[in-house]
Amino acid sequence: MVYFILKRMVQSVFVMLAVAFLAFSLFRFVGDPITQMTGVETSVTDQERLREELGLNDPFVYQFARFTGDMLRGDFGFSYRTRQPVAEMIASRIPATLELGLVALIISLLVGVPTGVYTALRPRGVLTQTILMTTLVGVSIPTFVIGIMLIFIFGVQLGWLPTFGRGGTVQISGWESSLFTIDGWRALLLPAITLGVYQLTLTMRLVRAEMMEVMRSDYIRFAMARGVPMRSLHYKHALANTMVPVITIIGLQFGGVIAFSIVTESVFQWPGMGLLFLESIRFVDIPVMGVYLVVIAFFFVLVNLIVDLLYVAIDPRLRIRDVS
Repeated sequence: MVYFILKRMVQSVFVMLAVAFLAFSLFRFVGDPITQMTGVETSVTDQERLREELGLNDPFVYQFARFTGDMLRGDFGFSYRTRQPVAEMIASRIPATLELGLVALIISLLVGVPTGVYTALRPRGVLTQTILMTTLVGVSIPTFVIGIMLIFIFGVQLGWLPTFGRGGTVQISGWESSLFTIDGWRALLLPAITLGVYQLTLTMRLVRAEMMEVMRSDYIRFAMARGVPMRSLHYKHALANTMVPVITIIGLQFGGVIAFSIVTESVFQWPGMGLLFLESIRFVDIPVMGVYLVVIAFFFVLVNLIVDLLYVAIDPRLRIRDVS
């Protein structure tokens, strides 16, 4: 187990370095930040002086080494646009993105797992076919279209929910949360549903496929022959074995929700990391863009590591294979 953890941690370090290198390399071609920071009245001499102060004239290798070294020391630099520390800007947006992703994931699980079980146990039912057709349509529609539809129906026509912003928040030990106010929940529902639709469909179809596969296995047939009650057979035996691969996907889903919340945050003007990233692209704010991608990669690596550990803890065969 210790060897497995150490091996995953070493792999995670190389993944983070690769992401940092790709991010730093790509952002060199998105534009000149000096032109965004200065106006037309700024002389060429002043522009060159600013470029020299920011280290943009240094060789690429030296810039990347400085960028990596600063991040390892916890120094994420300053924003070209606002002159604020990037760490503070990212930290102020993390609560909004994490809460949005967490609620979206919970919605997808609360709806996806029961519907997956239902459609697996009644594969030929009319309601099952209706659910499958609805989810297929839902997953085929782009996220921003779903968001706009929800805004139009529940925000504009019915006026039940707000269409932008985060609503009321409270400070809890430095964490700005919208989960403890009614206004916060009202503002959170539409973007969370928008973000969770695709994850819901994926969860439902995965649970359905795994459940149908388990129900055809020999030990389930043997349990049925012994007269085990169907409710216990479905939920205690079949569903428990179904959740092993589902846990892996759920963990990766959470990382994907965090990473791909950019579109949802843009549609609802949700003040999270994704919206900050889009604003940084507009102003060629390279430090913010680079740190954002590294933070997202860190979330993926961390979640993947946790999922691997849970997977090993649940399935003893992986522990035996790892030791051998």
